[in-house]
Amino acid sequence: MKYTKFGRTGLMVSRLCLGTATFGKQSSEAVSVQILDRAADAEVNFIDSADGYPMGADFELAGRTEEILGRWLKGKRDRFIVATKGGAPMGPAAWEQGASRKRLLDAIDASLRRLGTDYVDLYQLHFDDPGTPLDETLEALDTIIRSGKARYVGASNMLAYRLARATGISEARRIVRFASIQPRYSLLFREIERELLPLAAEESLAVIPFNPLAGGLLSGKYRADDAPTGGRFASAEVGEMFSALYKQRYWQDQKFATVEAVREISAQSGIPIATLAVAWVLAHPQITSAILGASKPEQLADTLASSDVALDPAVKARLDDLTAEYRKGDAVR
Repeated sequence: MKYTKFGRTGLMVSRLCLGTATFGKQSSEAVSVQILDRAADAEVNFIDSADGYPMGADFELAGRTEEILGRWLKGKRDRFIVATKGGAPMGPAAWEQGASRKRLLDAIDASLRRLGTDYVDLYQLHFDDPGTPLDETLEALDTIIRSGKARYVGASNMLAYRLARATGISEARRIVRFASIQPRYSLLFREIERELLPLAAEESLAVIPFNPLAGGLLSGKYRADDAPTGGRFASAEVGEMFSALYKQRYWQDQKFATVEAVREISAQSGIPIATLAVAWVLAHPQITSAILGASKPEQLADTLASSDVALDPAVKARLDDLTAEYRKGDAVR
């Protein structure tokens, strides 16, 4: 496993990060533990979670993922960089979501209880909250840092102009600033290359993208003519809302045609398609660590191998040209 500096900080993280959104719904606790063990055996030291996980959870299930992770971390917390997120709906009350001061200060305490730790290494806004002034959100995050409950803070699913505004506010007010951004990024979604990644370069932000396999489409296991029977495209596993979201993002003839072309490049280069897709993400100079998801431990075999792949420049150029159309399109989230 290779390691790299986390943006402008002195923190070192593995170039692959284990995402945990499946834990507690798609994956039982026993299977989740196997996934965690498999990543740890591969020397992944960076784990990402969220208070609203597992994906597709109702309010009764929300938080279960952090509980599973917390039990696994007992006795080995100091070996891992633990990240979590706050801001997803956690109950029916209006204040149980978003990025208000009340929400974030309540959320970090609840996450720490579930994780069984007194701090997280990285605390992130799960979603931008335009209904709360950025000043209020940043002041709350500054309080969290000063209290010792988090070492760094980051954002997820935030547009470039909002991230730039937040950075300016932090500098002007001399309060904590975002150390990282967690966007969606893959061969099938490259819009962040236009504004977000240049901003990250200018501000020395760590970039830890999710969905490098486009919800599993770039694993090559789906075919356009097949009805999805598992994974993020199946409502039985992630619920109607998320399965509809992932179908809207990726279940299109154009994207299946692109996957087939990527499959050809994979065969010609001798690199499994999932390995190739993640290696392409890691090859961008602004990417710090790619977040890998899995619902079974065996699904990690090809993606974990991407850390050791030095992508041939000619192969990368072919992939860049093939997917150039995906530099424009739908919103970040």
